[in-house]
Amino acid sequence: MINILIYNEVVDQMEFFMRDLNDPMPYITGGTLTVGEFRAKSNSNIIWTTVGTMEAWNATRAAWGNPIYVGYAFRRIGEGGHSNQSQHYAGTAFDAAQNLEPADRDRLRNLADSLGVWTYVEPANLTPTWIHFDARYGTPACSAGYPMLSEGSRGVYVATLQDALGTAGIPSVGIDGLFGANTRWAVMQFQAENNLSADGIVGCSTWQSLTAQTNGFYRNNNTVPPEYSNE
Repeated sequence: MINILIYNEVVDQMEFFMRDLNDPMPYITGGTLTVGEFRAKSNSNIIWTTVGTMEAWNATRAAWGNPIYVGYAFRRIGEGGHSNQSQHYAGTAFDAAQNLEPADRDRLRNLADSLGVWTYVEPANLTPTWIHFDARYGTPACSAGYPMLSEGSRGVYVATLQDALGTAGIPSVGIDGLFGANTRWAVMQFQAENNLSADGIVGCSTWQSLTAQTNGFYRNNNTVPPEYSNE
């Protein structure tokens, strides 16, 4: 079974599900995206995303009218494969349509862009052999990347933060998408150990240091992400 965290942006709440790999993702209509397809090449037994990301997929899939192959979607930061503050690590991104002919891929890219359901659709000159679209949200703490977080924050960026802290070896942090006292303490410990202002607020400098240290950690050390336990 795969543990799934879904951030519901409308009510600002984290929702929790358990599904098999062949089950549809929560909020997916018509069974067009399974847990296994969204988890893609990740080996994690916990994944996270947002209701908005799932609804954007529903709209795109319905408008396209055919299956959409997913090469990459969710990935944990320690598994690497993307930029330091990639939206794949936040569970809001897809790299898709690698199996299409160029003309069909361009049609799907243009369709995804025209629907207005994705925050960002990468132009063809940057990803000529696949389509990247994502439903990122919030104002980046740096010029690009993840938003500023502090105690009381919730959502997939908090889950990504908690995952990165654990990957960095900071103890006593679970992954639940809720920025509470334990997460604040862990952030302060990381900041103190890395000569950052230990204020418990995750801004640009903390994100840059944390993601640079943890991106690809498991791949580089030939290990896999630790099992998630909700006990």
